[in-house]
Amino acid sequence: MRRPGLLLIGAGTALIACCYGFGRFSYGLFGPVFAETFGLNATITGVIGAGSYVGYCAAIVASLLLTDRLGPRTVAVAAGVVAAVGISIIALAPTAWILAVGVLVAGCSTGIVSPPLAAAVAEHVPAESADRAQTVVNGGTGIGVVLSAPIALLLLSHWRGAWAIFAAITAIVTVWVYRSIPPSRQRRSGLVVEQPWRAGTFAMLAASLLTGLGSVAVWTFGRDLITTVGGADATRSSLMWIVIGAAGIVGALAGDAAQRIGLHRAWVLATATMAAASLLLAAAPSHLAVIVAASTLFGGAYIALTGLVLLWSARLYPDSTSFGVGLGFFTIAAGQAVGAPAAGALIDATGARTAFVVIALIGLCAAAVRPVRSQVRS
Repeated sequence: MRRPGLLLIGAGTALIACCYGFGRFSYGLFGPVFAETFGLNATITGVIGAGSYVGYCAAIVASLLLTDRLGPRTVAVAAGVVAAVGISIIALAPTAWILAVGVLVAGCSTGIVSPPLAAAVAEHVPAESADRAQTVVNGGTGIGVVLSAPIALLLLSHWRGAWAIFAAITAIVTVWVYRSIPPSRQRRSGLVVEQPWRAGTFAMLAASLLTGLGSVAVWTFGRDLITTVGGADATRSSLMWIVIGAAGIVGALAGDAAQRIGLHRAWVLATATMAAASLLLAAAPSHLAVIVAASTLFGGAYIALTGLVLLWSARLYPDSTSFGVGLGFFTIAAGQAVGAPAAGALIDATGARTAFVVIALIGLCAAAVRPVRSQVRS
């Protein structure tokens, strides 16, 4: 692969790390601190956490329209700018309401970022390397999660400083993205997709929705579970986040797994693994070995699942990669947007352990969905 392609992959991976790892999933890492600072119960914590997923759902529609019209580079840079603004609002938030606004804005960046990066990789990376490149860029989430944990550990009592660092890193990466993504050669006046509803669309949407629902317990309440129920200190709970992120980097190899054992088998394996992680945390949230094992399984499985949705949707919509990826990722976020407040309410009503078991079983249902390849060719 030539140097421009490698630079694109590097910059895209870093941008995903900032938008997802910092702007979206770090909220769960700081959940207990936010609850203490702003006096939040589990239900309100879940409602605010859902804001990032709601923002995602709203922003991805605009991203789908604008990527074809303005080109991937412009829209990807916009995602970086939105992420930096949202993260900055969180850093400065004086009240829970302003915190919620920051979470919403930062969440919008994740909706904006995936379609243009997927389109840029599809356009500028050779076809024989495209699957691996797509899942490597998608695996940037794990890198962002890994980086956020030690920063949180060092600055947990000064959490505003941690979020200021996140904002600064995001601004630097945005400049890198601008310099690394080539101008598009395939620009259209708007989003035009032949047969937007295809034979495999329902299956892909059902699987994506269930994946979003099944992941929300750990992302939003995982750290809270091991601190409030398991009695974990800041070091142990930050370690959980580091392990999730590190395993997520390995999950970026989902493209290779799909090529070796097939998309369906890889999907079933990753779905079962993510459910097992939630069940393990529910069973023994106070045991370090279990926390590490569950975090490893969850991080690798979640990033693998999002990478497989990316490949699934790109194969289903080979003629419009940005539309297919946007549709799949929109549905994952919709499941998380619905699931976060529901999980919070379930925790308040039945306890965290029971809630984690219920959510894990819901997510496991995604294993029953089989990918169907589109008949449309690019």
